[in-house]
Amino acid sequence: MLNFEKKKVTGTAIRLNSCDNVLVALKEIETGTVLPESNVVAREIVPPGYKVAIQDIAKGDAILKYNVTVGFAKSDLPAGTMLHNHNVEFREFDRDYRYAQDYKPLDLLPETRRATFEGYARADGRAGTRNFIAIVSTVNCSATVIHAIADHFTTERLAKYSNVDGVAAFSHHTGCGMELTGEPMDLLHRTLAGYIQHPNVAASLVVGLGCERCQVGGLFESQGLEPSETLRTLVMQESGGTRKTIEQGIAIVEELLEQASRLERKSVPASHIMVGLQCGGSDGFSSITANPALGKAVDILSSHGGTGILSETPEIYGVEHTLTARAATTEIGEKLIERIRWWKDKYAVGRDVQINGVVSPGNQKGGLANILEKSLGASMKGGTGPLMEVYKYAELVKKHGFVFMDSPGFDPVSATGQIAGGANLIAFTTGRGSCFGAKPTPSIKLATNTRMFRRMEEDMDINCGAVLDGEADIDEMGHRIFEYFLYVASGGQTKSEILDLGRHEFVPWNIGITG
Repeated sequence: MLNFEKKKVTGTAIRLNSCDNVLVALKEIETGTVLPESNVVAREIVPPGYKVAIQDIAKGDAILKYNVTVGFAKSDLPAGTMLHNHNVEFREFDRDYRYAQDYKPLDLLPETRRATFEGYARADGRAGTRNFIAIVSTVNCSATVIHAIADHFTTERLAKYSNVDGVAAFSHHTGCGMELTGEPMDLLHRTLAGYIQHPNVAASLVVGLGCERCQVGGLFESQGLEPSETLRTLVMQESGGTRKTIEQGIAIVEELLEQASRLERKSVPASHIMVGLQCGGSDGFSSITANPALGKAVDILSSHGGTGILSETPEIYGVEHTLTARAATTEIGEKLIERIRWWKDKYAVGRDVQINGVVSPGNQKGGLANILEKSLGASMKGGTGPLMEVYKYAELVKKHGFVFMDSPGFDPVSATGQIAGGANLIAFTTGRGSCFGAKPTPSIKLATNTRMFRRMEEDMDINCGAVLDGEADIDEMGHRIFEYFLYVASGGQTKSEILDLGRHEFVPWNIGITG
């Protein structure tokens, strides 16, 4: 297992596992510097977060980081050489999935010792961390209408509804000109229903045009939804058009606000916390600080009965065998590999996307050579516990503990699926500096390094760079993050909420054709 829990990270570079043939630079290493743990001299400048060979590496040999293969030497690489995508090759290699062989049951705390938070208890047995009114469009054709309805409810107009966090519009770019049946429509239905019924939503208004393929009636029938006092609908072609639909929508939302404002927070178990795990703008420090610290927080949350959802399928490629070995059953592990194979053999064949090797320019500048190295860090967000289930995109998450949801690596699309699945918190690690936010789910930003944290402090919630600075270890940082989960779940505002981010980050995955 990857474990820094009792180790302070200090010095100029670190060897993350005794079997590694590289060090990771913690600060810029000048040419001629003697590297730690050796008499090896740096042959060139090594930027922070980049790798440097601690021994001679022959052409074709594996580059090992955390004793995991993150690429292969393109040529003979003398000790002291800086390693990056110019001399590290990405290619396929055999992996032993060892289904469920490392499975250990989750060690749950006794209920009397489990944490609580102040949340909104919902009728379906779940609990929310926020209390929103959602206005959802079935099709892009009703997008302007739902935003006009939501925009009516200014801060001044909402002031009298002290227990309501806001009125949020969720529009998208599809809903028609798409396949009428099959996974594209099923996926859209799941996503819309997940937001309509979300535990952070007190009541919803669904607005359609009337002639679209994603019909209000079809959505409700496929997802088992029924109109009620807290679930209302409008169809523009039946309501008299744009202006009249907006007027009716405003009147309906005013009624929903009165209902939602009567709801109050109360003490509920931390088992109701479901965290969507995200990373974006990752760098060479992600796998040393923020990601393993978040993984530790997920382990703690799981012991209290809560849930962590790892996603971004392309960003576990190359290390998926470390997850299948922890699967609770062989079948769960096989479900994960089926998703990987769908991406590799069907969806992404011949495409210039990261599952085929190349990561973003920001990742490369941060010291990540390829998708294998990025995946190594990304997978750490899930912690060290057993993999309890694998879900389709936007599928309702029912298992507790560490689970996986299939999604792209694009953060807004991935987080949309997690929120639709029930995530009532998002925890987002970043090294380069992501400015992501979401509604109706608050997003917690975790910086991998102090320099970026200070530069973007208005966007960052927690500085995991304290691990690099020698001020905390992974265990301590994980506990800080868990306590912050409880704080935010109880109503504490995140930086993204203070900035009112998340108005445009509802982005359902559009996997079908437009025709």
